[in-house]
Amino acid sequence: MADPMARPCPICGKPPTARFRPFCSARCADIDLGRWLTEGYAIPATPPPDEDEGNLPG
Repeated sequence: MADPMARPCPICGKPPTARFRPFCSARCADIDLGRWLTEGYAIPATPPPDEDEGNLPG
């Protein structure tokens, strides 16, 4: 299994530090948190079909 410390910081690519792992610094950790809080990270999805859509008179 690969050493988790070998993966670079996901924000800037520098080596991570034990204190802020997986990030290299508090700054990069805060950038990542900000992206989550402002919905910068999202899983693309398609809206479900309307339940009534198939029952409309034609």
